[in-house]
Amino acid sequence: MADEVMITTTDNPFNPLLDYDSWMRWDMMKGYNTNALLARITITSHELSDEDQSVALRRAMDEIVKYNASGVHTLVTREVFDKR
Repeated sequence: MADEVMITTTDNPFNPLLDYDSWMRWDMMKGYNTNALLARITITSHELSDEDQSVALRRAMDEIVKYNASGVHTLVTREVFDKR
């Protein structure tokens, strides 16, 4: 999927779209807990369709990056990650 986007931190050397387990270990080791942050920000429900769940998740990622309280969160695609 060409437009697949994931949240990460600027210092994480692993691409969450290609090596999720290594990305997650790094994220937890550094204390970012990005997935927990994403879970707190995402407004969702089991009553939403898969498409609506995806939209809610993307909105939450955008919000985290927009306000970027930690100063380290960013969005990546497969192509963008490879260029950084």
